[in-house]
Amino acid sequence: MSKSLVTFVGVVHPWMCDVMGHVNVRHYAAMFDDASFQLLGHIAGQDGSQAEATGWADVRTEIDYRNETKAGSLITIRSHVAKIGRTSITFEQIMSGSLDGIVHASSPTTSVRFDLAVRASVALDEPMRSRAAFLIE
Repeated sequence: MSKSLVTFVGVVHPWMCDVMGHVNVRHYAAMFDDASFQLLGHIAGQDGSQAEATGWADVRTEIDYRNETKAGSLITIRSHVAKIGRTSITFEQIMSGSLDGIVHASSPTTSVRFDLAVRASVALDEPMRSRAAFLIE
């Protein structure tokens, strides 16, 4: 049974495509970024509003492009946790065709819990660790 969470559902618009007719890398990054807000919000138990005293700082991210993604493609991103550190979460996001399940891209990312006032990493609390552990795949 998959422990991943659907974190993004969308359609590829023509304006997102480059001169070669497939999604430009800037739009992959944006979709994965939107998906990470969903995942980390579920883990933190917070919506990420500016009223919060902590946030997340990505310290490493990669994108592996597997299949072309063209205008009109319906896509879904599912995210799961790969590793829980003292102050960080490493997670993977997989972008697939919503109807055919073909993997278009994947993105492993490490994000650190961040105190916005002190501007430094802070330890994950136990409720966050439990919510993250539920999403380990």
